[in-house]
Amino acid sequence: MTTAETSSPTAIDIESLGFDAGAHLLVKHALAALPDGEPLRVTGRSPGWQAQLADWCRAQGHALAWEDDAHGAARVTRGSAEAGRWRDAARTGHADPRAPGAVLPQADPAWGLAARGARVEAGSPAFAFRLDRREEVWADNAAELYAQAVSAQWDPETALDWDVEFTHPPEVEAAIRQVMTYMVENENAALLVPARFLGQIHPHYRELQAALAIQVADEARHIDVFTRRIRAGGGEPALSTAGGQASLKSLLDEPDFSVAGFLLSVLGEGTFVNLLHFLAAHAPDPLTRQIAKLAARDEARHVALGMSHLLHRLQGEPALRGRLAQAVEQRHDSLAGTAGLNEEVFDALILIGAGSLAPEAVRQGFERVQQLMREMADGRFTRLLRLGFARGEAERLSALHTRNFM
Repeated sequence: MTTAETSSPTAIDIESLGFDAGAHLLVKHALAALPDGEPLRVTGRSPGWQAQLADWCRAQGHALAWEDDAHGAARVTRGSAEAGRWRDAARTGHADPRAPGAVLPQADPAWGLAARGARVEAGSPAFAFRLDRREEVWADNAAELYAQAVSAQWDPETALDWDVEFTHPPEVEAAIRQVMTYMVENENAALLVPARFLGQIHPHYRELQAALAIQVADEARHIDVFTRRIRAGGGEPALSTAGGQASLKSLLDEPDFSVAGFLLSVLGEGTFVNLLHFLAAHAPDPLTRQIAKLAARDEARHVALGMSHLLHRLQGEPALRGRLAQAVEQRHDSLAGTAGLNEEVFDALILIGAGSLAPEAVRQGFERVQQLMREMADGRFTRLLRLGFARGEAERLSALHTRNFM
């Protein structure tokens, strides 16, 4: 007879606690602490506890033996059926994204909505997420950007002084309303593009999901604040053009996650940051300047997320640059027949830069808008260089970007 056969097994006494009152928890936790194959000795005094234990063991796949015919004590051994009930926890990845191998190259549809790192019970339904591969969606700093976004959230009610009195000329106020109207429709697109992909991303890539979700929340706040600025003092939204709408529709029509992010974040929102900085510097009232500063901070984070994703993907798929360039060219060609940035918005920017209709002020406003256009082009060029495009190609693609800025 071996030592294992003669040694006393680990024992628990469930006393008068019945399995209909939680005794299974005592047995369950005691079994989990034992090495595989080692039995657990169970005794109890509750009426009918032996039958209840037998039913529970059958349901859980555990082996059950009795020490004597009177069923005075039971020996329970954790069964292989119980282990097979759960999918291998290692296959779901580690919950901490900093752990080696935490985020796996492809997510299993059978993991469904389970938390990364959870054990998933066999027989759970499969979920079809179109974006279920890391290379399609991942950004190495998604978790950090999400954390930054959480800490940088701002409340329009407390962060902005809505009681400010406007002292600038009415024509400058009309220009502000026109630009804000233009910005609302652009932010509508900036909200809908990431929102459209959110439900397609497997929850295994939860850091990216969270970063996109808070980006959507940022855009919703911008839309609200820009709209409130339009209506401050009794104003109404101004002009929206067919060319501007066509430019934005091309973003919504793009089915590829990486290409859409490139067009929206790297080119469009990156250019939008320059516009917001222009307003922060030249808007005639402190409310508009503060709105622009806060929104620019959010938009810069969105650009950083888009850049991070593309840099990650291009490391493993350099050929993606060709598809990105083709997307810019196709978008340019499809919009060639449109007017691009509407004249009213361009004129409004000049007037904001001027501050009045005095000839010398308008001359200065025009020069400031020309400088804005150069800064927008330089920013696009610099980001394209970071993505690995050659200088000549980066200059060409920057010049092809839609005249509607976004």
